[in-house]
Amino acid sequence: MSLKITNKDLLLADKAIQEKRAEFARVHSLAFVRYTMPTFQSTAFHNTYYKVLTMFMKGDIKKLIISVPPQHGKSQGSSINIPAQMIGRNPDLKIATVCYSATKARKFGRKVKQLLSEPKYKELYPEARMAEKGDTNYINTAEEIEMVGRDGSLKMVGYQGGLTGDPVDVLLMDDLYKDWKEANSPIIRDNVIDWYVTVADTRLHNDSQQLIVFTRWHEEDLVGFIEKNEEVINIDSWQDVEDNKDRDVWFKINFEAIKMSEPTELDPRQKNEPLWPARHSLKKLQKSRSKDPVKFDSLYQGNPTSKEGLLYGADWKTYTKQPDNIINRKNYTDTADTGDDMLCSIDYDLSNDGFMYVVDIIYTSEAMEVTEPLVSSMLDRNNVRHSDIESNKGGRGFARKIDELTSDRCHIKWFHQGDNKEARIISNAATVKEKIIFPQGWHIRWPEFYNHLTKFKRTFKANKHDDAADVVTGMVEKSVKKKETW
Repeated sequence: MSLKITNKDLLLADKAIQEKRAEFARVHSLAFVRYTMPTFQSTAFHNTYYKVLTMFMKGDIKKLIISVPPQHGKSQGSSINIPAQMIGRNPDLKIATVCYSATKARKFGRKVKQLLSEPKYKELYPEARMAEKGDTNYINTAEEIEMVGRDGSLKMVGYQGGLTGDPVDVLLMDDLYKDWKEANSPIIRDNVIDWYVTVADTRLHNDSQQLIVFTRWHEEDLVGFIEKNEEVINIDSWQDVEDNKDRDVWFKINFEAIKMSEPTELDPRQKNEPLWPARHSLKKLQKSRSKDPVKFDSLYQGNPTSKEGLLYGADWKTYTKQPDNIINRKNYTDTADTGDDMLCSIDYDLSNDGFMYVVDIIYTSEAMEVTEPLVSSMLDRNNVRHSDIESNKGGRGFARKIDELTSDRCHIKWFHQGDNKEARIISNAATVKEKIIFPQGWHIRWPEFYNHLTKFKRTFKANKHDDAADVVTGMVEKSVKKKETW
């Protein structure tokens, strides 16, 4: 018995598939993008990004902050697709999209209008109708779109424009700062925060939703203001949302252009993996970082730090060729105390006038079974003659293992560090900056170490990691203050 498939069967099957795709597109943001933009190519990052946006769209997340690097497709999702899909699902919603200028807002408005006029969109959401040309009963411009026969509307404004009149059910904020210059202007930063407090917040009600999608420029931007004044939960797993979705909190996710933090469920990349390698390769990103590490860490890593309040800053001495007065090659190592700590081990050359020229660095959160052979290999490879290893909290056992693995030409000395860490680091900061010299390009060779050291804050408790600062302080204490070997 043969099974005969007719053209009618094929057409019915195709229709069923299209109906299923449409059904899925109505309730999932990524499916909506693929349905309305068939050429859209998503990556693992986009899959997660749109899943988070879907949770916002459905109301599982009420207040959301997403930090995304430039040119990674954030605005297509947050300022075009999300307002179009949310107004389609509920044409009575009053949605406002706000950015740094009215011109930019109108650009988003035109793209949203174009999407709402597409036949595929109308098939998905037949009740979300714009006014036809010539219909003067409803507003239909790039700044505002009213839904025909419904109470909902879409507004697209610059933050200096007004949100007067109706309340706002959904507030979408996309890049409230135009560029680095604006974000580093205290006046403009204050203006944005004042707008948020005195204009935007007055339009919101108990059930209003807020979405902030930013490229970070400054730690005292609107995101920084919210982090200081409200409860913000960093999303590492989907369970984080489930456990807190009924609380009045902000959820935040930061997508680093180059993965430097530990892998999570939402971002399982390994360290040094780019976010969108097909568009922005690691080589390209590292080249961008080499031009200005501080700006790169803000824009691409979502990790801005104001120069005010830093203990060291980024203006360290560098060398291309060492002097002739080197008298010893040494090492200072501090093992990781807890799961969040980093092992920091630095090989350096000591000159007879007390300057220290950094040769090599290991900076990692890996376990001791990994770091022991790494440190031992570095000591042998660089012909280190003397190594000081802090013996606190497991350091003595680590030091003994290093002594066992390392050649006899390197003298391993472990010691207990009993002085107050904060006092040591703060009091020695000036000497550290004066005496320690890094090789040119050190921000590329050891980016995580560079980031933690150059952004170390004077307010000690404000720092998540003190390992880098602790070791450079130890180097000064052992090789300059005590003058042990020169």
